[in-house]
Amino acid sequence: MALPQNLRARLRLPVLSAPMFIVSGPQLVIEQCKAGVIGSFPALNARPQEELDKWLTRIETELAQYQQKNPGKKVAPFAVNLIVNRANQRLEADTETLIKHKVPIVITSLSAPMDIVPRVHAYGGIVLHDVIKVRHGEKALEAGVDGLIAVCAGAGGHAGTTSPFALVNELRRMHNGILVLSGAITNGSGILAAQAMGCDLAYLGTRFIATQESAAKPGYKQMIVDSKATDIVYTPLFSGVHGSYLAGSLRNAGLDPDNLPTPETSGLYRSREDRPKTWTDIWGAGQGVGNIDDIPSVATLVDRLEREYREARLQLLAGAAA
Repeated sequence: MALPQNLRARLRLPVLSAPMFIVSGPQLVIEQCKAGVIGSFPALNARPQEELDKWLTRIETELAQYQQKNPGKKVAPFAVNLIVNRANQRLEADTETLIKHKVPIVITSLSAPMDIVPRVHAYGGIVLHDVIKVRHGEKALEAGVDGLIAVCAGAGGHAGTTSPFALVNELRRMHNGILVLSGAITNGSGILAAQAMGCDLAYLGTRFIATQESAAKPGYKQMIVDSKATDIVYTPLFSGVHGSYLAGSLRNAGLDPDNLPTPETSGLYRSREDRPKTWTDIWGAGQGVGNIDDIPSVATLVDRLEREYREARLQLLAGAAA
């Protein structure tokens, strides 16, 4: 595995929680890290920009205090997501704040982080980049990233359409560093499967939406529990880029999930303000929703994931022995 030993030693499970817009906040991240999995959040969730410094200070302080009180526990590092795009007017300020706090893991999305990688490497941090296609991975590797996150078919948010079996294998042919797999992973056997495919970490997003510490609205969490894979709608209507959304949230916004207008349709809404807000009103989720039946605490969920992970390993070993 390509995961650095100093990072691997701090993990209870090979899991990186995906940074989810609006959903991921300090409380969720802290509980994830205390449970031994990497917690993360988008920098843009901290509003206004000055709030980002406060969030990072809180996370660092509470995790340090917990580790001091529990020296035998594996307390995972945390990550922050940066949207590398000209439209992100906060990018430079957010990057400077992350550098100030020496955030251990930076997750970048959209454009290759040419200017960010050397600045993160300068203090010893690592950079992982979201990719849905091989060419995105090639550009990210040219920028010097340490790892790639394969956002495959079935993942929530702005997911790709490529099978994990195809994308992971092609990325591995050109990259022997850190590789993370995303796409409908909701249990311990899925985490083990990611490793079996040659990945270092499993990227879990939707499963953590339906937790007590998540900042998602109660109705959002319950809709995750009530939905199946067939309730995920993949459309570019709301953000201009294809994304995976819960059909129930579309219905709540007065839309027919089976008969959505095209993004070019004019006159559907009176104004931009009248349009349903992506992520706020139109809720993202991956196809793994059909395997989510409850809204536990993060601690309870990670306990379960670890149990399932160990059971899956034993079953595989027993099968191989037979």
